[in-house]
Amino acid sequence: MNREMRLESPPILLDFLTHHETIKSHSPKTVEEYFFDLRMLFRFLKIHKRLIDEGTDFSDIAILDIDENFVKRITLSDAYAFLAYLSGERVNLRGKQRDGKGLGATARARKVATIRSFFKYLTLRAHILEINPMLELDSPRLKKTLPRYLTEAESLNLLDNIHGKNPERDYAIITLFLNCGLRISELQGLNVADVQGETIRVLGKGNKERILFLNNACQLAIQSYLEVRPPIENERAMFLTRRQKRISVEMIHVLVKKHIAMAGLDSSQYSSHKLRHTAATLMLGNGVDVRVLQEVLGHEHLNTTQIYTHVENEQLRLAAKANPLAKVKKKNK
Repeated sequence: MNREMRLESPPILLDFLTHHETIKSHSPKTVEEYFFDLRMLFRFLKIHKRLIDEGTDFSDIAILDIDENFVKRITLSDAYAFLAYLSGERVNLRGKQRDGKGLGATARARKVATIRSFFKYLTLRAHILEINPMLELDSPRLKKTLPRYLTEAESLNLLDNIHGKNPERDYAIITLFLNCGLRISELQGLNVADVQGETIRVLGKGNKERILFLNNACQLAIQSYLEVRPPIENERAMFLTRRQKRISVEMIHVLVKKHIAMAGLDSSQYSSHKLRHTAATLMLGNGVDVRVLQEVLGHEHLNTTQIYTHVENEQLRLAAKANPLAKVKKKNK
């Protein structure tokens, strides 16, 4: 937890953040997002409940005085007023809305999740509240979009067009993305010792470890890379830069985009995360059970994995069309 969060958080918020950092083992970024979301909520409520002078700049509103009495008076109506503010008045710094105001449904949904988590903690863990007022808090409806992915032919084309200064390294990286469905942070954090024969140890979200099996393509790609990787005593990292340091997430992102473009694909539409989607889609489409896929991808919840079941739906559609009676029309008498 960074210094800003410690200095600006009242005890009731600091305890919540510490719980997620230490007990839940959430990433620093997730804990930081919780802090920003709840600080925004508290600042809004101070305005909404007229507890500060008019004209006070939103970013200057302190929240150190937020205590048990304050949170006990927060109602479901207050939460919906906050969501209305986010939807209509809140300045959107990323400019996704045409007029520069109003957060999109995805951003608002994340804040709803934060509020729910905070009040659940106050009720079930801290025992500050007897009844959780946010049990009925609804989340904005999100448009369901299918993940973008490469076809099998496009994936093979990508692997056939990996050239440049570090072909063995880049080939191994893209092979692992396409076969194991790793997150970019998981691949960046790999160490040489994580590969043991046909298995690889992956450190995922929340520092949760999982063991994946490597198919022949992955084993051969890693072996070829290790044969040319500089033997550096004090560097444990699997994938290195030309300066013989652990490769960064940014560099992985760039090299993936570069090879996608070299393969004649649209690099604005595909990224390392889309290669993860590709691995998931290809596995599911070739008979892997969705619960097994959940373990491979390191998803905490099955509903996260189920976005890939669009493959099964597509197969059902094709099966319907393949029926020899599909084109039969009723004859006019």
